[in-house]
Amino acid sequence: MADIDNKEHLPRGVKRRVNALKNLQAKCAQIEAKFYEEVHDIERKYAIINAIYEPTEEECEWKPDEEDDISEELKEKAKIEDEKKDEEKEDPKGIPEFWLTVFKNVDVLSDMVQEHDEPILKHLKDIKVKFSDAGQPMSFVLEFHFEPNEYFTNEVLTKTYRMRSEPDDSDPFSFDGPEIMGCTGCQIDWKKGKNVTLKTIKKKQKHKGCGTVHTVTKTASNDSFFNFFAPLEVPESGDLDAAAEATLAADFEIGHFLRERIIPRSVLYFTGEAIDDDDDDYDEEDEEADEEGEEEGGEENDPDYDPKKDQNPAECQQQ
Repeated sequence: MADIDNKEHLPRGVKRRVNALKNLQAKCAQIEAKFYEEVHDIERKYAIINAIYEPTEEECEWKPDEEDDISEELKEKAKIEDEKKDEEKEDPKGIPEFWLTVFKNVDVLSDMVQEHDEPILKHLKDIKVKFSDAGQPMSFVLEFHFEPNEYFTNEVLTKTYRMRSEPDDSDPFSFDGPEIMGCTGCQIDWKKGKNVTLKTIKKKQKHKGCGTVHTVTKTASNDSFFNFFAPLEVPESGDLDAAAEATLAADFEIGHFLRERIIPRSVLYFTGEAIDDDDDDYDEEDEEADEEGEEEGGEENDPDYDPKKDQNPAECQQQ
């Protein structure tokens, strides 16, 4: 059996490196432990939404900023009144209509959701993102998990986004991280008469010869959130008209937004708090853009500005 403390026989410099590796290993263990704690918290969040786990009183305590100015007496009175109201109401399971509320609170998603989509989205119980395995082409999948419902038989609807993470040879300095290159939806197995992505149009037609009138029934596409799972297909040539390019760009933006913002911060979009943060972000970006515009156009917009006087000094000119 090998000597347990065999590093004692190693040169001093090597011992130092071994100790450094051990410190890194310990740090990795801490990060791994933290990772599993976060995974557990995420799973518990899913369980709370779907009434699998009931949070404790301590976990339910949350102190909004505005409560700082409220007296303890008023807080206690308000708490008693809230408890009385809660006793009068039937306690619902989980957080009803959680994801539907999230969608309706976000402009880019609420624009996609039609009135006939809402009863279906009430059955949406979770959205997850899964990333491709190491060695596989870069991609991520959005998984929409539904409880059993009267509209379709699928338990999970998916949208896969293919990505590229390599600079363009013609313009390598424009590289700004991975970009979405394409996407694929899935087939929805609609139950009879429940497909909200199609609508039936009835038209009366008059026969030219005999003058009889008969009704013609046609099926046409219908606006629906669930068209999200039937994205535009990119031809092998890659040639798209301006309208198709705009449609795909919007689709890619929504997929990225769901992955980066909605899924990780869903509870804040449910409460509306994240929407305020997004508005603040956009305000800051607009202010920065305005400032940059003023700086760039400052001299040119100056009526006293003479470009002839703004020559490079001699020491800056090429010899």
